[in-house]
Amino acid sequence: MSSESGRLYIVATPIGNPRDITLRAMDVLQQVSAVICEEQREGSTLLKKLGIEKPILLLNEHNEAEQAPEIAIRIHQGESLALISDCGTPVFADPGATLISLLVEMGVTVVPIPGPSSLMAALSVLDISLDRFIYAGFLPRDKNSRRSALRYMRNLRMPIVVLDAPYRLVQVLDDLAGVYGGGARITLCMDLTLPSESILRGSIDQVRSRVQQRKSEFVIVVH
Repeated sequence: MSSESGRLYIVATPIGNPRDITLRAMDVLQQVSAVICEEQREGSTLLKKLGIEKPILLLNEHNEAEQAPEIAIRIHQGESLALISDCGTPVFADPGATLISLLVEMGVTVVPIPGPSSLMAALSVLDISLDRFIYAGFLPRDKNSRRSALRYMRNLRMPIVVLDAPYRLVQVLDDLAGVYGGGARITLCMDLTLPSESILRGSIDQVRSRVQQRKSEFVIVVH
């Protein structure tokens, strides 16, 4: 790596409660030249809450192929930048992998700044011992494809972790019941770290009856 190269910091940010930002994350965000994020509004709002003023560079699914090389060159030429997501730990189911790949090829240092993660928050409150699991992530949007993916994972006979958009919570629960059966046990974590946080445990049918038509940020563990 060139001694003149900068660094890319992968900075985890709060998933709901702004007080979950780490001291190290604050230090990094204050020191870098600019902050890379998916959406201008979310990035600006977060930085404002933290009392930090930095230029924002946009990197999302629509422009990553075009913008990643330009950002990589800036870092290789000496700038240090921070990559954040709308919330939680970046790159995990979010843009950023292309940029990191380019930087690794250039010999530029990529530094993880760990912190909030909805996945780890959900796993930490399980009332079972979980030695291994399958991260199913965001399921296909099409119902048939979604159920097909779930049937495949059911056959692997391991706990699975599912995330999806808030407005698909009820659909995902219905699909889980259709594939695993309504009696399968799940833990549903909604709005983690927020005042509206709710953790429901029980069979899919039991949890589904309590959720009704609610729309929330969520993580489901089927176990």
